[in-house]
Amino acid sequence: MRAEAMMRRTARTLSDGREIIYFDHDDAPTRTVDDQRSLTDKAGLGELRYDPFTGEWIAVAGHRQTRIFLPSAAECPLCPSRDGLLSEIPDAQYDVVVFENRFPSLRDPEGDWSRPTAEWGAVAPAAGRCEVVCFSDDHNGAFKLLSPAAARLAIDAWVDRTAAMAALPYIRQVFPFENRGEEIGVTLHHPHGQIYGYSYVPPRMAKLMELAVAYRTQHHRHLIADVVAKELADGRRVIFEAEHWVAFVPIAARWPYEVQVHPRRGVHDFTELNDAEKDELAVLYPRLLRALDGLFDLQMPYVAAWFQAPFNGPEDERIGITMHLQLQTTRRAPGKLKFPAGSEMAMWAYISDVPAEQSAEQLRTAWERA
Repeated sequence: MRAEAMMRRTARTLSDGREIIYFDHDDAPTRTVDDQRSLTDKAGLGELRYDPFTGEWIAVAGHRQTRIFLPSAAECPLCPSRDGLLSEIPDAQYDVVVFENRFPSLRDPEGDWSRPTAEWGAVAPAAGRCEVVCFSDDHNGAFKLLSPAAARLAIDAWVDRTAAMAALPYIRQVFPFENRGEEIGVTLHHPHGQIYGYSYVPPRMAKLMELAVAYRTQHHRHLIADVVAKELADGRRVIFEAEHWVAFVPIAARWPYEVQVHPRRGVHDFTELNDAEKDELAVLYPRLLRALDGLFDLQMPYVAAWFQAPFNGPEDERIGITMHLQLQTTRRAPGKLKFPAGSEMAMWAYISDVPAEQSAEQLRTAWERA
C-alpha cells in the first residue's frame, strides 16, 4: 500500500478560532478532543512597509515580542496536552499536526485587501498566513530521527498546506521551512517547522525569477535545470544521486555547509510530486539531516528552506522555476560559527570560510555513514 493511502486528515478548531489539522496514520485515534483553554484574543495583524532603497516589503509584527521563549518540556506549547499541560495541541498524542501560528508575522486579512503601491510611505496590513508544523509529539525528537512513514506524513502535510495556501487569492509565495538550534534563533526546541504564505514575492525568489527570465531570453533554456545538469556533470560537489532526487553543494555556496536538493523531474511545487518522489524523499531527507549532524558528531544549527514557484501571478512567471530544498548551517567547525557581519549584513556581499568542494567531500563521507 502506498504511504499516501495510509494518511488520515482531520481538521479541528482551537478555542480562539484558529485552525488545527492532524495528519495521522490509519491506526491513530480519532481526533475529537476539544481545546480546553479559554483563548479569546485574536492573533495580531502587523504591517507591511515598503523600503524604497531596496524595493522590498518589510513585515512589522510587534505583537510577536510577547511569544513564549525557550520553555521547558513541561511548558512546551507544541507537546501534546497531557500530564497537566494544556498546549496548542488538544490531543494527548499526535503524529504530525499543523496549526495557525498564535503569533503570526503574516495573517489572513480582514475584509477587502489589495497589494499597496510600491512607493515611499506605503503601509498595508501584513496579509498572508503563518502555520506551525509539528513533526513529532516527542519533545526530544528531530526530523532526522523520523521513520520513512513518519517523514512521509510530514511531506503530505507540506503538500496539503501548499495547495490550501495557494488557493487563497492574496497568497503569492508558499514557503515551508525549519529552523533548528538556538544559534539560528529558535524560540521552541520541540521538533517543528513553519509554513509562511506571503502576500508578495520575497526578494530571494524575485531575484531568481528575474535571472531565470534573462537566462531563458538569452539561451532559450531554463536556468535551474541547466545549473543542476552542470553540477551533476561536474560531479565534484555532488552529495548523492538517487532515482528521483539529487543533492549537491552549490559552486558559490554562501554558508560553510550548504546543500541543495532537487527533484530530477522539474516540478514547480509540492503538489506536483508523485508518490514515488514523495516516498524517496521521505528516506533521503532524514538521512541528509543525519549526515549534516555527522560532520562533527554534534547537533548542527540549520535552516532547511523549501523553494517553490510563486502562485496567483502571471501565467508565465512559473516557467522554469522548479522546487528545491536549500539546507544551510552557520557552523563552520566545532565551537565556531559563521556570523553574518559587516560585509554580509550591510553590503549583502557574502564571504565563505569553507570552499564548496571541501564541504562536499566532508558531506559525502558523512552521507555514507548516516
